[in-house]
Amino acid sequence: MCRNSYMDKVGGLCEECLKRGIYTPAEIVHHRVELTPDNIKDPTIALSWSNLKAVCRECHAVEHGARQKRYKVDQNGRAVAVR
Repeated sequence: MCRNSYMDKVGGLCEECLKRGIYTPAEIVHHRVELTPDNIKDPTIALSWSNLKAVCRECHAVEHGARQKRYKVDQNGRAVAVR
């Protein structure tokens, strides 16, 4: 419910792409402060809109790029690393 409400608020567009003037549908609501077992029950972290950001899959991969390697499937069906 929080996710859907937030997506409606931002018009369902990727907030990072929109900063660059690109209109891309958002697929993920990303937590700016990462959820952990210690903070997941804290509504100011888990549910607060100030801690959320709507992003496309590519921008979400960039958000996590420093911590983990992300992949996507290319036009030939092969897994390729994303940034």
